[in-house]
Amino acid sequence: MSTIFLEIPEEILISLKETPENLSRELKILAAVKLFELDKLSSGRAAQLAGMSRVEFLTILGRYQVSPFSLTTEQLEQDIVNA
Repeated sequence: MSTIFLEIPEEILISLKETPENLSRELKILAAVKLFELDKLSSGRAAQLAGMSRVEFLTILGRYQVSPFSLTTEQLEQDIVNA
């Protein structure tokens, strides 16, 4: 496993009212959600990055207003036409 170090100014922690541990966990989740949203990671790999199960990850996507489905509106409409 690789480790990435990120320097966060103390003022940011104070503004966010977060501990370094809590912010670290939240940043991992946010990165996983965004990489999933950009279709760079599958839900399984994003869950792995976030440090949780795939089911937990898919559940929290709603908190960030990210759909677990990767189809566009046009693709869904075409599926309906084809059905």
